[in-house]
Order: sequence, then structure tokens, then C-alpha cells
Amino acid sequence: MDNENAPEPVAHQTGKTRTRWLSYGLILLSVLVGILIGVGSFTFGYGKGASYLSNDPQTCVNCHVMQDHFDSWQHSSHHHVAVCNDCHLPHDAIGKWVTKADNGFFHSLAFTVGDYKNPIQIKPRNKRVTQSTCISCHRDFVHSMLPVAAEAETQSCVHCHADVGHVLR
Repeated sequence: MDNENAPEPVAHQTGKTRTRWLSYGLILLSVLVGILIGVGSFTFGYGKGASYLSNDPQTCVNCHVMQDHFDSWQHSSHHHVAVCNDCHLPHDAIGKWVTKADNGFFHSLAFTVGDYKNPIQIKPRNKRVTQSTCISCHRDFVHSMLPVAAEAETQSCVHCHADVGHVLR
């Protein structure tokens, strides 16, 4: 009997089929990852993503809905002493970058799908950040007004000082 013309064993054919599908899968995965990296890089460049890593208030007006907030900040009493990040991000390094990433993701998502209020409204989590930055900067003055118990409620600083950061907002 001639072995050269005998069909290959089924197990060997299955191994070749798996290898072929694995190769196709890796190629497809590589193409998808490449597309994701390409689109992400383009979006990061087009959206001036690197500017959000800075402390420059001009960065905020990359989004046109922020122009009124930027303009009102320029006329505020805090214009010469605080930039956007000073009031809208925690002062500790980890909290700053976590909040910046969280806000960046949700802001870009809202602006991309058009799901935002105009004028833009501050979210409760960001109100807490702003309150804590007010207290942090003015701790020597407000210390005596703060509640003794940590869990006790305190009046929001912007309740009385609404025009401090953004005039006429």
C-alpha cells in the first residue's frame, strides 16, 4: 500500500485549521488595535489632548461651550490668584489626576454625543471638589466656621460667594 496518497489523519487537519483560524484572529485583532490606536491618536491630536495636561485656563475653551465661563472667570475677583484647576480639581496629586481623567472622559463623551446643558452645569461630585478647594485655600479664615464633626453639613461657599470664580453666572 502506498502511504503518500493516504489522507491525513483528522487530528492533524484539525490542528492546521486551528492554526489558520488563530492566525486570522491575530491579524484581525492587530488590525482592530491599529485602528483603535490610529483613531485615538487622531482624536487626541485634533482635540488638543496634550493641552489638558497643563494648567493653562485657555485649555478650557477648547470646547466652545466653556467660552462664557472663561470670560466670566477673567472678570472675577479670583482671576489673578486662581486658574480653573485651582478651583475645579483637588489639590492632592492623585485626586487631581483621577478627577481630571473622570471629567475628561465624561466631558468628551457628553460633547461627542451632544448630551450636555448649555450653559454647562456643575455636577454634584464637582461641587464637592470646588467646596473643598475653597476651604483648602481659605482654611485660616474659614476654620472657625466649619462644623466640628466631619460628617456634618456645611453651607456651600458659593451659596454666598457665587460671583467669586465666575462673575454673573
